[in-house]
Amino acid sequence: MAYWKDVFEFTDSNEYEYKFAGNYGAKGEKRAKRKKPTPEQIRKQNQINREKYVRRLIKKNFRPYDIWACLKYPKGIRKKLEEVKKDFRDFIRTMQRRYRKVGEVFKYIYRMEIGEKGGIHIHILVNRLRGQVNTDVIMQEVWGHGVVDYKSIYAEGGYEKLAEYIVKKPEEDGDAYKQLSLLPEEEQGKYLSYNCSRNLIRPKAKRKEYRHWNMRKILKDGPKPRKGYYIDKNSIVSGVNAFTGMSYLHYTEYRIDTKKDSWQQDDGGGG
Repeated sequence: MAYWKDVFEFTDSNEYEYKFAGNYGAKGEKRAKRKKPTPEQIRKQNQINREKYVRRLIKKNFRPYDIWACLKYPKGIRKKLEEVKKDFRDFIRTMQRRYRKVGEVFKYIYRMEIGEKGGIHIHILVNRLRGQVNTDVIMQEVWGHGVVDYKSIYAEGGYEKLAEYIVKKPEEDGDAYKQLSLLPEEEQGKYLSYNCSRNLIRPKAKRKEYRHWNMRKILKDGPKPRKGYYIDKNSIVSGVNAFTGMSYLHYTEYRIDTKKDSWQQDDGGGG
């Protein structure tokens, strides 16, 4: 029986996922009996998978000092979806031109959202220009339809919290959900999914297969970090997937010599 390890490599960290049959690789143990998941369990697992993918997408393409912004319209302005989409397309094209002028590539992940009173706004994650005029000033100038609120990824709570927000669904008992339900069905999906620029690097795992005894040794002695890294003990998770019958072990290691002030670097000002 082969066991495998998937490694997702990032600038300052690496994520590990081991999958194998049986009860943590114990001798003579067979794969646990699979169970048929309920629709609610499938929904929750799909949500977890989406959050995990987006978190890795962010880690692969952005840094802690990059910008998480919200493009807004003035209070009382209620534009139609097609008008908002046009405004946003113009914003993206102009930002791309501004970045190209200084030899950089504009990268982004965004999601449209409808507010509790029916107003539309756009959340967007962008890479910060380095060594240029403040990126937030450029964004405000290019948007031109209202206020641009912004924070760094670090200030927003890091990759995990940001990924959760990007893929979250409106609470069914909330006012935003009520506003969403009033829209035509074909429009509702625009507020339930995220989109991103085509130039993003998609996270892909490096896979390695192990023999049975190697897997048992890893589980017995515990995971060991690469040289120059340490393992976050809180990230170690193990168990048995009730739906596949496969056991698993997940953890994350971080680079020791990462600059402590890397997230504080700016682009010539405070933005």
